[in-house]
Amino acid sequence: MTDDAMPVKRRRLGRPALSVLGLKLFAIILIVNVAISGLVFISVSRSINDGFIDYLKTTQAELVHNLADALGDAWGEEGSWQRLRTDPRAWRELVRRQLWPEGHPPPVGIQRDLTRARDFVLHDADGLPVIGLPPRHDSQPARLEWIPIRHEGRQVGTLGYVPPDQLMEQMDKIFLEQQQRNLGIIVASLVLASLLLAGGLSWWLGRRTRSMALATRRLTEGDYGARLAERGRDELSRLSQDFNVLAETLEANRESRQRWVSDIAHELRTPLAVLRGEIEAMQDGIRPLDQDNLTSLSQEVSQLERLVGDLRLLAQSDAGALEVSLAPLDLAESLKSRLTDARGWIAEHDIHLDSELPASVMIRGDAQRLHQLWNNLIDNTLAYTTAPGQLRVTLKRKGQMARLTWEDSAPGVPEAELKRLTQRLYRVEGSRNRKSGGSGLGLSIAAALVSAHGGTLAASPSPLGGLCWTLDFPLMLTA
Repeated sequence: MTDDAMPVKRRRLGRPALSVLGLKLFAIILIVNVAISGLVFISVSRSINDGFIDYLKTTQAELVHNLADALGDAWGEEGSWQRLRTDPRAWRELVRRQLWPEGHPPPVGIQRDLTRARDFVLHDADGLPVIGLPPRHDSQPARLEWIPIRHEGRQVGTLGYVPPDQLMEQMDKIFLEQQQRNLGIIVASLVLASLLLAGGLSWWLGRRTRSMALATRRLTEGDYGARLAERGRDELSRLSQDFNVLAETLEANRESRQRWVSDIAHELRTPLAVLRGEIEAMQDGIRPLDQDNLTSLSQEVSQLERLVGDLRLLAQSDAGALEVSLAPLDLAESLKSRLTDARGWIAEHDIHLDSELPASVMIRGDAQRLHQLWNNLIDNTLAYTTAPGQLRVTLKRKGQMARLTWEDSAPGVPEAELKRLTQRLYRVEGSRNRKSGGSGLGLSIAAALVSAHGGTLAASPSPLGGLCWTLDFPLMLTA
């Protein structure tokens, strides 16, 4: 993307509509809580209404029968209803004493308005009124239910009472309205609490997501220094951690790409400068155009070809397009053959080779790529090991893996630099520098080749004083 195209992309991003997200969250939480509160109000109101009527039906029958028995006893003491006819206070006291025994007073509202003496009718054995209901001006005349009053098996009168469903008409403004009013206060408090909760939660979540959206937009604009605060242990905090890891990775990749391009330019500039200098010297007649000078030019061209080939291999590895033909292969035989061929070459550098290889270790591998891998490891050892030196190669089985250790003698590499040895064009300052003229891609290619075989490559200090490369390859499973 060119610099001219970047502002267009920035305009397309726009500002994130996080206020809409917060508003939606607020509305959803509020609506859900209001709906739940309404359902609770309706269901509890109905439950109170129906339950209270059932309670009255159950207890009223028991209380009325107790009152009838007491009236039978009162008639037996007098032999008539004359005392109750002439003394209304005696009637009220009798009703109160039977319905609400001493020590068990009714609730305040019920004491005033429920099961009062005026809610009962007493008739004698001939059906004549003894105590009657006064006129009711607020509703239709009460519909009564009747039970007999007996004394020693003889019916001496009848007791009429108002059934519970009609008593509820009086209680609507006392008990139920009071309970529903209290329930309404509770529901209103719940709605208010829901309003505060929804507002606080939407504000909190909106603030967190707004910062994430702004940081994400900074990433899309190329600012990889954007970071999010990591607070708490919830999912948003873990998302912030993942975002920071992503930003760090992108920033590292950008720096690596910039360094990669710069290093490639440097690597190409050196042989090109040599070629240009030698060609200009020949053109100016300073150097003769003979076979020796042409050979020198050919060597520089070969170095350029090798560098370009290495870059192409690494590019294929990055794209997952590295051509590797895996087939059953004896790893021990492949390594033994290459070390045997290179033994004289190694000896010329005054390096003593020790190897410990089993008879056969079968893996799935590419013979050509493994040959390239052995060459890169040998080149690295010969380039950096001080003569006289030592190289020790060991191959063993370790579980389901074949483990190859490649150890050379001094000089070594500081432990802090070990993990960076397989980075492209990376060279350790000091003893293991570019004295050999290498491109700095050999170990990167080695790591890519090992990875293409499903293995791993790791560096560690060698007991011999130099480097120890540990290569693990998965063994071929046998049926």
